[in-house]
Amino acid sequence: MSEKFIKRWEGKQANESLTMRIKEAIQSPGPLKPRLEMAARRLELQIAKLDQASERFSQRDKSLFAKIVEAYAKHDMDHARVFANELAEIRKMEKVIMNARLALEQIVLRLKTITELGDVLTTLAPAVSVLKSVRTGLASFLPEADHELNEIGDMLSSIIMEAGQTTGLTLNFEAANEDAQKILAEAAAIAEQRIKEKLPELPVTLPSSSERALV
Repeated sequence: MSEKFIKRWEGKQANESLTMRIKEAIQSPGPLKPRLEMAARRLELQIAKLDQASERFSQRDKSLFAKIVEAYAKHDMDHARVFANELAEIRKMEKVIMNARLALEQIVLRLKTITELGDVLTTLAPAVSVLKSVRTGLASFLPEADHELNEIGDMLSSIIMEAGQTTGLTLNFEAANEDAQKILAEAAAIAEQRIKEKLPELPVTLPSSSERALV
């Protein structure tokens, strides 16, 4: 690893002149390592917010499921169908949130690994791609998460550019995209399994009033 990169990674050297340190502080966003640590902390905050959102949806899930059971007991299939449709939409959002949470956890883990290895390009490129995918899933019902993840993605993209300029290394986009897809696929598989374990099965498809009239 070059001396120039180590300097950008850890921060300013003690023997630099005050004038030089002031000049670099103005021209540069700052050392890479503290910025990666900041990105990891911001992502951990988003994970905590996703947990809060998941809990809200979970409570709504329990309430709707109870209403479906009650409607079944009263043979009120019209209301049971309405509640079941709403519950299905809630569970879609719960799955998206869990998927996003698992993916963000993987990115945080990678960011913390970077602070030890300095493996910036190969780690951050797929992380940025994963953030874009997560943002797309959350944008419709958690716009505040979309905005924050966009800012974090911009921060990581800036670090990628600086690291490339400083080290002279080039990014393998094909490998980065493949790595990102692996992260997303693993998160999706785990989310699917956890949703099945966490939530009771929905009732079988409910007949409409017109279908029941024909019976």
